[in-house]
Amino acid sequence: MPAIARVIPLTTTRALRGLFDYRLGPELDAEVGSLLRVPFAGRSVLGVVAEITSATEIPPERLAAPHDVLGAGLPADLVQLAQWMAAEYCSTTARALGLMLPPGAGDGAGAREVLVAEITDDGALALRAGVRLTEGQRGALGRLAQNGPGPAADLGTPLLRRLERRGLVRLSRQASRRRPATVSVGTVSPSAPVLTREQEVALAAIHAALNRRSAASFLLQGVTGSGKTEVYLQAVQATLAQGRDAIVLVPEIALTPLVLGRFQARFGDIVAILHSGLSRGARHDEWARLRAGEARVCVGPRSAALAPVRDLGLIVVDEEHDGSYKHEGDPRYDARTVAARRAEQMGAVLLCGSATPRPESVHRLPRLRLEHRIDARPLPPVEVLDMRGHHHPLHPVTRMALGDVRRGGAKAIVMLNRRGWSNFLSCRACGKVWSCPNCDVALVLHRQESFVACHHCGHREAVPTRCGQCGSPALARHGAGTERLEHELDEVLGASTFPIFRLDADVTPRRSEEALAAFEAARSGVLVGTQMVAKGHDFPDVSLGIVLDADQTLRFPDFRAEERTFALVTQLAGRAGRGGCGRVLVQTLAPEA
Repeated sequence: MPAIARVIPLTTTRALRGLFDYRLGPELDAEVGSLLRVPFAGRSVLGVVAEITSATEIPPERLAAPHDVLGAGLPADLVQLAQWMAAEYCSTTARALGLMLPPGAGDGAGAREVLVAEITDDGALALRAGVRLTEGQRGALGRLAQNGPGPAADLGTPLLRRLERRGLVRLSRQASRRRPATVSVGTVSPSAPVLTREQEVALAAIHAALNRRSAASFLLQGVTGSGKTEVYLQAVQATLAQGRDAIVLVPEIALTPLVLGRFQARFGDIVAILHSGLSRGARHDEWARLRAGEARVCVGPRSAALAPVRDLGLIVVDEEHDGSYKHEGDPRYDARTVAARRAEQMGAVLLCGSATPRPESVHRLPRLRLEHRIDARPLPPVEVLDMRGHHHPLHPVTRMALGDVRRGGAKAIVMLNRRGWSNFLSCRACGKVWSCPNCDVALVLHRQESFVACHHCGHREAVPTRCGQCGSPALARHGAGTERLEHELDEVLGASTFPIFRLDADVTPRRSEEALAAFEAARSGVLVGTQMVAKGHDFPDVSLGIVLDADQTLRFPDFRAEERTFALVTQLAGRAGRGGCGRVLVQTLAPEA
């Protein structure tokens, strides 16, 4: 009886249910998780093996055979996880598997190969013996002799081809890793600092759970600046020492460079990064390193919860309270729930960390407490500013505080949780408001790019010059977002010695990294942004934190509105005063809320 592969065809249709049997010939070496190309409904589609069996309800001679086995498939545990996700989130297993496969799976995408040149023994002898060579040929051989093998394109491929014909160099095609382009942000230390007593107690509990090699969960609740990241680092180190792998989740792509820099400084090249902001080739190569076991620590946002690590021993969920861990596509998974399921499935430890954890996490998970900042530094005082009766976006006290920061050569972070230039446009003559044709919500003005956009579905239109309903050119702009705030602060405070930086979802991941690195390198300045500026950043020279329109999130029709508002204010307050004295100002129209 030939082996039977029970396959999940990777189609998007929801009407398709169950597994499909295919006959495996002796020439096809497949296992659970293997990626196949199979005949299906008159066409060739990709499929993932869910089971290998010897029994089938259909006579084996009537079963079709797969066309081919394609590259490295998925670990068997991810196939099980995909089936669970499909049932948990009312989706299909194929759609869940689509989130787990590397970019370009099935279309021939793979490792990039480059032509590499290497000097031969005859080439080295020719250099020493003074054999007749052109100046360029001698220079190329000298560089290869000094630096070792290198890309042929760097030295000139035609020149090297001539040297190859003379037997002086050897040319071969070799795989070349496409490294993610990252910018180092934040202070990193290659060695572990001395732990506080609270950190030692927390790590002792984590180490005990790791040694048991059975599923366990913890909530690391610590005030901002209490050293949670160091606990993560040492927990990962203990996991690696046991020969197991780790996943570290962060809520935003913008936070990845900061966390990645710290982990790479401690563990080197075994740290990989996965997120949608990477190029297709870089993401493929990072996925392949994890699948092959060359990388053993994966850092990234919610999609990294599905990383193909070999022997998962630890999952860290940083800022576990953050709503960014919920995926908006299909399946609409919550990475925190998926991480908990995967930890249970693999007998791994789940470590959730936050200064403002969700109530359900506090209720459900055993807590490890970090109640004091490192070096006993005090938390900055928080002052609530009443904006009733004030028409300028900045309270007078806020303007004076920013002026003091500028004169003192310090730094400030200003958070306004609203993107764009203005909230919406309206016609002064007839009252028309420009709305999204898909979502029926107001379009937000983005002046720099000259469009109005829907922040729900992404619909865009050019900025109107007159009302399409009555023809009036009198258009009004209402409200302010981070783009306008950046412009106004630059006009009032900006100078070559006091730059203004912006960080929000309108800024590409690459530019976000550059903005954070530039803010860190500047002697003084202001970082303006949405809630992204409140998460996880560690800049010791930030002395002032400002929250504008703090009660905006309180008005959201969401039962978590108060919880999220408190978390945002607390998180931003934690960015100030890490290197000394700090101050936090919170502007609101509802100071008693």
